[in-house]
Amino acid sequence: MEFYRSHVLVCGSADRKAQDMESLINEFEIKLKEQGLNNEIKVIKTGSLGLFDMEPVVIVYPEGAYYANVKKADVSEIVSEHLLKGRIVERLLYKKQTQTGPDNLDKLQFYKKQTRIAMKNCGAIDPTSIDEYLAMDGYKALEKAITTMTPSEVIEEVKNSGLRGRGGSGFPTANKWSFAASVDADQKYVICNADEGDLGAFMDRGIIEGDPHSIIEAMIIAGYAIGGTKGYIYCRIEYPLAIERFQLAIKQAQDYGLLGNNIMETGFSFDIELRLGAGAYVCGEETALIASIEGQRGEPRLKPPFPPIKGLNGKPTVLNNVETLSNIPQIILKGADWYSSYGTEKCKGTKVYALGGKIMNTGLVEVPMGTTLREIIYDIGGGIPGGKKLKGVQTSGGFVPVDKIDMPMDFDSMSSIGTMLGSGGLIVMDEDDCMVDMARFLMEFMVEESCGKCTACRIGTTRMLELLEDICEGRGKEEDIDQLYKLAGDVKKASFCGLGQFAPNPVIYTIDHFRNEYEEHINNKKCPAGHCDIN
Repeated sequence: MEFYRSHVLVCGSADRKAQDMESLINEFEIKLKEQGLNNEIKVIKTGSLGLFDMEPVVIVYPEGAYYANVKKADVSEIVSEHLLKGRIVERLLYKKQTQTGPDNLDKLQFYKKQTRIAMKNCGAIDPTSIDEYLAMDGYKALEKAITTMTPSEVIEEVKNSGLRGRGGSGFPTANKWSFAASVDADQKYVICNADEGDLGAFMDRGIIEGDPHSIIEAMIIAGYAIGGTKGYIYCRIEYPLAIERFQLAIKQAQDYGLLGNNIMETGFSFDIELRLGAGAYVCGEETALIASIEGQRGEPRLKPPFPPIKGLNGKPTVLNNVETLSNIPQIILKGADWYSSYGTEKCKGTKVYALGGKIMNTGLVEVPMGTTLREIIYDIGGGIPGGKKLKGVQTSGGFVPVDKIDMPMDFDSMSSIGTMLGSGGLIVMDEDDCMVDMARFLMEFMVEESCGKCTACRIGTTRMLELLEDICEGRGKEEDIDQLYKLAGDVKKASFCGLGQFAPNPVIYTIDHFRNEYEEHINNKKCPAGHCDIN
């Protein structure tokens, strides 16, 4: 075993800064070798720590110095001053860092209110190394499950934890598992839904890129619990790094005997295949996703029967999204009581949010269920740039007006105010945003992504978009608002699947809370926010 006196973590996400990370790592290796430190200090490329605006981030341990927006030209100074002479480079420290130390991250504004369970290893380990995952108690939950627990005990532990699906519906995870386990079948499947397609959502991407083995481990545990031997990961093709990480993690788990036949010599066998989605938003719906894996057109199917009873190839199938699965190893390893100590009475654990839009700190945030939107925006997100006023927040399942930001963020509280928590995308809007144009933009997305199977969604969303375009471009009529509202209700009631049922939500929410903006566009031919180009 090799020992190093210091570890240099280069943290970042798979965006335009990815090349910057690679150049930083190469430069560190060159400069460390020049100073004769290459055998004393290890450089590790990790996933993102969540604070995207500060990336690439370099953290030096054991000091815990958090260097932000590091450039290739800064590497020589970090090596010569900090790593050689032991003097922290103050000018490169993240401006919010007032002191260093191994546990310093918890003291930074962006992190101090966060609780990392799903993202426990993101930014802390090399996601391409199964050995680093093992060093962080990786696959211990699997060992515990298949060597000391019965399948029914595993399901009971998940049930007692209170874990609910993080894909948007909030359906109890253990219920899906128990339904599938109760069916007598010669084959059962576990599917990971990594086809994240909601606008503003990138939670699953961050988890996959930073900790792919947690998903692999959870799927094996789920397979053991329901009596399944085959798993599929369905990942959108727009996530090339996530795909690469999954492919490597699957191979490593197979090489270590953690996937395949007779896992840990228990007689239990399970294997996983990766399937790529072509970017169709509707394939985030579970039956459309299953149809796609089967090689058919990605369209939703009539339910019941539900997938846990009759899913892939007509067999019982458990389908969970990435964030849901990422909680499973920690629940099994640390217990249901530990997990359920976080969150609210009816919504246990934590929730990962993708924070974007008009906000100082964009990135990934993981907080206990029930944390208010005000805390997320102001205490963690740093507030609105330029001192602008908050107008509202578009979630991946609805809209939260500014007067409701002190409501607890959980499935039930959001439903009580007529909106949805959704999968976790949060787009913050300020006083300069036009709510009519926002509704138009979102409806344009829904029209583009409709699979066209049902008339209500195919024709209804198109007509709604036409009305919104007329209003935004100065051709709107007074009766258009009521027509839009009625049409939205009809589409919501008559659509076949969740895409069509939720597509009208932005129109309904914006008319409910910002009807005056619609009236200004129509009656005065003026956009109150000065956004729309009305002729």
